[in-house]
Amino acid sequence: MARQLTYDQRLVLINKWKSPPGPSEKRRLERAERMVRAAVSQHEPFQALDITVAAKGSYPNKTNVRGDSDVDIMVKLNDPIHTDGVAEWWFGQPARYRGPWTKAALREQVHAALTNHFGWVDADHNLAFYVPEVVGSRPSIDVVPCFKWVKYDSTVPGGEYVGSVVYGRDGKKVINWPELQLANGRTKNDNTNQRYKFVVRVLKNVENDLAAEGVIKALPSYFSECLIYNVSDHVLLAGDLDAAVRASLREVYRQITSFFGPQRMREPNGMKKVFGEGQKWSEKDARALIENALHYLGYEE
Repeated sequence: MARQLTYDQRLVLINKWKSPPGPSEKRRLERAERMVRAAVSQHEPFQALDITVAAKGSYPNKTNVRGDSDVDIMVKLNDPIHTDGVAEWWFGQPARYRGPWTKAALREQVHAALTNHFGWVDADHNLAFYVPEVVGSRPSIDVVPCFKWVKYDSTVPGGEYVGSVVYGRDGKKVINWPELQLANGRTKNDNTNQRYKFVVRVLKNVENDLAAEGVIKALPSYFSECLIYNVSDHVLLAGDLDAAVRASLREVYRQITSFFGPQRMREPNGMKKVFGEGQKWSEKDARALIENALHYLGYEE
């Protein structure tokens, strides 16, 4: 079991954690994104292509914390689009695609672009290319080569959801929805007077402390964001900031320990379930995190 903070210690830390990393850290993250964009724009095979280069994850969502300041950047080719099911049969992509931009070709050219710009790049990971940190200049960068992914749905405005798909070296595909995560997170943050992202940062910092002390295993920072996204707005708005953190953690615990609660929980993108096949965490991990967070922050009754 983790050590337990006093009331005064907790308030000091909550006040420290309520804001994302400061201006100098922000500049380092922005520099990393800018350098990847330059690498892609200067790479001759990418000229005149429809490519989106953008940070994803905690940095653009402003839920990043000190100590988790690396940056994830997608290099997304928007044509050809990728989809599946009946839509794949009708639209013929990628099944009937015969152009040059195959999965292997995109990965090869993104690697070449990064190598030309940064020098050595670690290409041994399953999904992303790893660009090492330059101390004092920019953080490490995970660059993900991906295609535009479309899920068609006639019931939503525009008739489709847009995300991205990355194909691993192991042959498996991973579908993400970074734009939806960003939009939904901003809406929830606005609806809760900026408390949603504040509570996410608190839980991320607590997870870092608990993992550093060996109380729990280290978990992806996105997991904290997923858990707090499922807290109702009125819970996040109740009382002062300290009360909002307490109520939010208790609400997450109620959901993960109820019979159907875990199955109802959704990621901030609204498209994927928090728990299930393909996730890097489990309900057991959630319970260990929240139980120890409640003890560590002195919220146990």
